[in-house]
Amino acid sequence: MAKWNIDPAHSVAAFSVRHMKITEVRGQFNAVTGTIEFAPDNPVLSSVNASIDVSGVTTGNKTRDDHLRSPDFLDAERFPTMTFVSTAAEITGTNRLKLKGDLTIHGITRPVSMDAEFFGPVKSPFGGEITMGFTATTILNRFDFDVKWNELMEDGGLIAGKEVKVTLDLEADMVEE
Repeated sequence: MAKWNIDPAHSVAAFSVRHMKITEVRGQFNAVTGTIEFAPDNPVLSSVNASIDVSGVTTGNKTRDDHLRSPDFLDAERFPTMTFVSTAAEITGTNRLKLKGDLTIHGITRPVSMDAEFFGPVKSPFGGEITMGFTATTILNRFDFDVKWNELMEDGGLIAGKEVKVTLDLEADMVEE
């Protein structure tokens, strides 16, 4: 089983949330780190241990980003990282997995299931490293992680939706043994 280090310069955790019931607001975290144990010929033995620096959230709007880091949402001062630790993987197709694990956000850990796909391995033309790509998606209910700030609209709808669509795009380099 090969060990792979997530490359934070080429990895991102992106998200989108419905705003005022009519549009998606998108953002991302650019500081994703961790390790992946993975063998392309036997992916069910895979494991992932990833961490995201909450303070690095960016949506393209400083006021909104500051609000997301505040105690109303992620409370980055008290809970500086989000983590995912896998517990199981099952093959669902060619280069596709269902990855299950424990996700911790805002100090609360819940089981999640992610649809994952892997690409590679390839040899990097920039330095000879052996590299893999991984994409994983899921939909979370942010209320499950006690991220509940909201305001009611005139019609009773919520300013910020409960569901958060999450996509992890990870590039990982093989660790020399």
